[in-house]
Amino acid sequence: MAGHSQFKNIMYRKGAQDKKRAKQFARLTREIMVAAKAGLPDPDKNPALRGAIQTARAANMPKDNIERAIKRAAGGDEGINYEEVRYEGYGPGGVAVIVEALTDNRNRTASEVRAAFSKHGGSLGETNSVSFMFDRLGVISYPAEVGSADAVFEAAVEAGASNVESSAEQHEVTCDPDDFSTVRDALTEKFGDPREAELTWRPQNTVAIDEDKAQTMLKLLDVLDDSDDVQRVSANFDISDDVMARLTA
Repeated sequence: MAGHSQFKNIMYRKGAQDKKRAKQFARLTREIMVAAKAGLPDPDKNPALRGAIQTARAANMPKDNIERAIKRAAGGDEGINYEEVRYEGYGPGGVAVIVEALTDNRNRTASEVRAAFSKHGGSLGETNSVSFMFDRLGVISYPAEVGSADAVFEAAVEAGASNVESSAEQHEVTCDPDDFSTVRDALTEKFGDPREAELTWRPQNTVAIDEDKAQTMLKLLDVLDDSDDVQRVSANFDISDDVMARLTA
């Protein structure tokens, strides 16, 4: 298991399925509300909101939940005061980690993230202390059945994408962050809502870690995953199949 995969850079998660689903919906709701409040509450006129809604749909989030989130933001809910923050540091074994959060209390979130790193053999660094080891990319993926590799490639390149990788399971389109909205919208018009569409940090290289370090690293990811404020975690670790099999046995 790598800290990223061929198709996505979202971290290992485990636990009860219902709990995971509820937490995912809570994160998506927060993203929708932030996007709606930052611009117009109309997805046709707000690319960020349109993207957040597409992500929510791909996660099978109920339409009522999406509409309630938009209405709360449009109504000027005083409880909405989230801001985007990013934390960077090192986990066990020298693994580079980027934590992205949406928070209404920077001090609380920073304290939680710092404690998680400290208790699991890591330490927080300054902003940009590890992000230079990652590439910032827009990633849009579709199931293989939406079209042939050639059809997706042609549409993606025409839309301004920088790369397309197709497999038997899916097509992954990557692009520059500045082109993300344009590429996503063009592909959505041609192929429908994507399975996944997000801005992500993809490691340029990975760090192999042994079983002890891997166990600690996965515990760190679980703790970060339990934080309501944390939206995404990216890391450059690599766990061999043999080690992963022993850890999950």
